[in-house]
Amino acid sequence: MDEKCLFLRCSHYLVMLLFGVTSVYAQQQSDSIRKKTATEIFLSQPNFSAYKDNYFITGVSLRDKLSKETSDIKYQISFKYLLSRKPLFDNVYSFITYTQKSFWKVYEKSSPFEDINFNPTIGVIRPYTDKKNRIGYYSLMFEHESNGRDSLQSRSWNFLSFNWQGQISNRVVLKTRILVPFVSGDNPDLLEYEGFLEAGVSYTLIPKKLYAEFLLQKGSKLDWKGALQTQMVYRPFKSSNQYIFLQWYHGYAEGLLDYRKETSMIRLGIIIKPTFMNFY
Repeated sequence: MDEKCLFLRCSHYLVMLLFGVTSVYAQQQSDSIRKKTATEIFLSQPNFSAYKDNYFITGVSLRDKLSKETSDIKYQISFKYLLSRKPLFDNVYSFITYTQKSFWKVYEKSSPFEDINFNPTIGVIRPYTDKKNRIGYYSLMFEHESNGRDSLQSRSWNFLSFNWQGQISNRVVLKTRILVPFVSGDNPDLLEYEGFLEAGVSYTLIPKKLYAEFLLQKGSKLDWKGALQTQMVYRPFKSSNQYIFLQWYHGYAEGLLDYRKETSMIRLGIIIKPTFMNFY
């Protein structure tokens, strides 16, 4: 065998060896990633962390003439506190949450807050990872929601919520929410607008960059009362958890005060997404 053939054959074996080692290493890295379960991701967060989306957006009505009265700022603050890192049983953990959603008529002369909704909860959550390494969670929450007002403007109700959210694929996340209400006497028709069921889907358009989200809420009666919320989320910087946020809300009960009023609002702003609950 001449030196040229020997050199080519040795080069061939060396390339195959390096390829094999690289493949094994890549497989080990992939296995390492796959073995990180939903529970590990959930417990890797601090006890005090974001719960729902935290955002600050501003926009205008699509139903009414453009004016200071039909424009506003909407913002939401939401966090959770894990009561214990030890499961109550069978990978079930207890936690409390607080979410506050506000509607601010900032463009009017006195810049009043039109409505503020308070939503404290306590409940349990069970993260899971299925056989295809898709993550998700189930939760059962006892919730109170009110606007802190009295007399004719008082709005409040208590309810149990059964929640599920899970990956269907690398690009699709589904979620559902079933409500079992205990409506107060101040607004007995609230369920006609809030309903018993919410369903949503998140779709990854560009991985780690651009996402579309849809949420459908149906009132309790056989009519068109309910709401559709559509939003686009764009991540400008890879190292940041801040996103540019475009939201369109059409329907009823965006806020508690005017839950009987049909609205159509488009807003743009900044959003901070929680780590675990959105599976991005």
